[in-house]
Amino acid sequence: MQGSRKLRRFLSISNCPLMPKLRSLSGEDVIKILEKFGFYIAGQKGSHAKLKRNSGENSQILTIPNHKELDKGTLKAIYNQALHYLSDEEIREHFYSE
Repeated sequence: MQGSRKLRRFLSISNCPLMPKLRSLSGEDVIKILEKFGFYIAGQKGSHAKLKRNSGENSQILTIPNHKELDKGTLKAIYNQALHYLSDEEIREHFYSE
């Protein structure tokens, strides 16, 4: 039992010094980052902004909570959704510190 706990701890991403650290960003920060890549605010409902980018026939849409500080899980989910439209090389430096 103790051996498996040590292995899980060893494999944990938070304990790995080689992994880059996710930055602490606000919704406004994320919106500004995505605007650099052609996204624009298409609407807002409550505290959530809908960002849109037209790519030929397709519309690319991301929903961003416009909060003072985004939770790490929310930020990671936004990053993963943005990877559907942008390359990792383009946006990694904006979301992660090395």
